[in-house]
Amino acid sequence: MTDKPAPPSAPAAQVRQFTVTQDDDGIRLDRWFKRNLPQIGFATVSRWARTGQVRVDGKRAKPEDRLEAGQTLRVPPGGEAKHKGPKPKRELTEEDIAEARAMVIRETPSAIVLNKPPGLATQGGSKTTKHVDGLLDAFVEDEDTPRPRLVHRLDKDTSGVLLIARTPGSAASYSRRFSGRSARKVYWALIVGIPDVREGTIDAPLAKQPGTGGEKMHVDEENGQIAKTRYRVIERAGTRAAWVELEPLTGRTHQLRVHMAAIGHPIVGDGKYGGQDAFLTGAISRKMHLHARRLIISQPNNDAPGAATGGGKLDVTADLPDHFAASMEALGFDENLSDASPIRDEAPERTPAEKKQAARRHAKQYRKDRRGERKTRTISAETTKKKAKAKAAARNKTKGKGKPRPDRRKK
Repeated sequence: MTDKPAPPSAPAAQVRQFTVTQDDDGIRLDRWFKRNLPQIGFATVSRWARTGQVRVDGKRAKPEDRLEAGQTLRVPPGGEAKHKGPKPKRELTEEDIAEARAMVIRETPSAIVLNKPPGLATQGGSKTTKHVDGLLDAFVEDEDTPRPRLVHRLDKDTSGVLLIARTPGSAASYSRRFSGRSARKVYWALIVGIPDVREGTIDAPLAKQPGTGGEKMHVDEENGQIAKTRYRVIERAGTRAAWVELEPLTGRTHQLRVHMAAIGHPIVGDGKYGGQDAFLTGAISRKMHLHARRLIISQPNNDAPGAATGGGKLDVTADLPDHFAASMEALGFDENLSDASPIRDEAPERTPAEKKQAARRHAKQYRKDRRGERKTRTISAETTKKKAKAKAAARNKTKGKGKPRPDRRKK
């Protein structure tokens, strides 16, 4: 950008000019404001668009118009709302910064890849104050560096590869790859017992379990969302436990944990879904043994100057946490027996039911995106109607002035 967005505490007093960056290429005008000038609300943007105060390359623009990299955006002065704006930056301690940096296993122009330890939440909640999202300010070097963004999540007790996008544009690109299933994720897990079939697919729809406040999932054949997991047994420790590779073909909450418990082989340490049967005696840790071992994903490919360039495949492997490695050794498993290769090479073909679900989600998002547009159109129509009524009233008032009134008496 040629101009830096003004902070909400210092409203701009002059017309501002911005150049649309490559990261913002293709987004709607109203989304551009939400991303770059969050202190300016949608109602203000709509009013500016109706009155021609906001312009793109000198032309009038609508909130739903898509922007292109290199275009010049004219933003009028003012418009800041006191209740809007970027969240205040959390002050990190030296220990916080060191902890965040210690998780890094790969850095590219578009991403920071972490090896998340078990016990650290990905995002905050009502009772969670320390989390990965809260540590991301450690990667903001100066005021011109955008704050990195989460593009997917791992459960609090799950360890392993967690990809963080450096910019809004790369976040959108990576998010599309995750939602489109082209990202390939391979998990390692220790499970209780030995599956009868060494390799297979678990196809069991999942839904939120009633009465748990959405914190627990269960298999629901009638109302659940489609969920599929490929599994492969790598090694077994008698009949006591097995080391497996898991590859989620869909991305439901707690999917791997619920699926393994559903076939009678809960993940070791997962008391939430396996109960007491999920814990092994002896030297095996009571922590959960689920680790995001490997991630393969396409990087954004952009040759524009100053853009987050890269392209090609990002292939990252995360080392096991101490408790998992110790349990592997105690059970006699050799890490070198697997390189965590994906079972599939490309995104799986969607079934008709999955396509129908995707269509419903797309329609829902489309209606959400058009909500502001419909509101604008309604306001505009009402304004036009009022103006037409006013003109008609004025014409009726002046109609017939200066002309003699006709004599309607009977002759």
